[in-house]
Amino acid sequence: MRLEVDKPLVFIVDDVPENIQIAMSHLGDLGYEFAYAISGEQALERMESRPPDLVLMDIMMPGMSGFETLQAMRKSIAMCSIPVIFLTAMTEPENIAYGFEIGGVDYITKPFHGIELRSRVRNHLELHSYRQSLEQKVLFRTRETELLKDIIIVAMGELAEHRDPETGGHIHRTRSFVKVLAESLFEQGKFLDILTPEYIILLYKSAPLHDIGKVAIRDSILLKPARLTAEEFDEMKKHTVYGEDVINKLEKMAGEQLPYLQCAKEIVGSHHEKYDGSGYPRGLAGEDIPLAGRIMAIADVYDALTTKRPYKRALTHEETMKIMKEGQGSHFDPVVFDTFVDIEQGFNEIAEMNRDE
Repeated sequence: MRLEVDKPLVFIVDDVPENIQIAMSHLGDLGYEFAYAISGEQALERMESRPPDLVLMDIMMPGMSGFETLQAMRKSIAMCSIPVIFLTAMTEPENIAYGFEIGGVDYITKPFHGIELRSRVRNHLELHSYRQSLEQKVLFRTRETELLKDIIIVAMGELAEHRDPETGGHIHRTRSFVKVLAESLFEQGKFLDILTPEYIILLYKSAPLHDIGKVAIRDSILLKPARLTAEEFDEMKKHTVYGEDVINKLEKMAGEQLPYLQCAKEIVGSHHEKYDGSGYPRGLAGEDIPLAGRIMAIADVYDALTTKRPYKRALTHEETMKIMKEGQGSHFDPVVFDTFVDIEQGFNEIAEMNRDE
């Protein structure tokens, strides 16, 4: 059974209808579909609803010229990659050069020969089809790579959490906390020199690694069903630097500093720092603590307080907020904390929806 393939759509733009008819007569037996417009404005409106595979564009038209129409096309997501061949009587070298400079793919002077028009249209349609096919393959491979990377990151985070069955859905809750807090900071116009939509995605994807260093902590400490002694807590603190070591090794394997690993390393190494400098492992203070760590600190503490442990009950949201507010400006960045208070119910909803059994 033969599958029917969509015919290429060729769009002709010319203010003289006879020129449109001539072009269509030369191309009519090649199996293409045709659409047309008699002005640049009309062309943009019609192409937006159904982008063609190729445009044949006159330059000298009332209203928008062909050059201006192409420039408008390049600003549209739907039309920016459509190949445009100029059909015009303008033969001055500077006009031809300008047409290529703004994104035209070819230039045919009027009156044109049918054989030349057919050959160039056919060639550019084949090139456009090949490029689209190649872009789809690249997009598929990129998504496949991104998915694999995301799976590996979560799996590594799960590996650390698996050693401590009491932590349950900790990484899934905390990564969601981080995301909503970072998005809210962005919406409020805070830390915009760092917080971009792309960086927020990095935070969300890197957050599961924040406790990866726990894989190096002894079971007698990690799994102790009671509060740790001072000496044991000193050993537990080292999970931050152990985690950084793990990521450093991953970077060496990659041969370069990858943005998501750099973000993960900031989270791993600084989410236990405190704003007043009393945290660990380096005693950083204020904005010397990476923003990723300051955001993760709030997410991590909120989850720790609202989750049951062998040595304590799960605190209510209200109890947790009361305790955490005492740490504003000392444990937590006051600016980040203000935003956290604004969206605290969002944290509560995430915690309730992802509660450990």
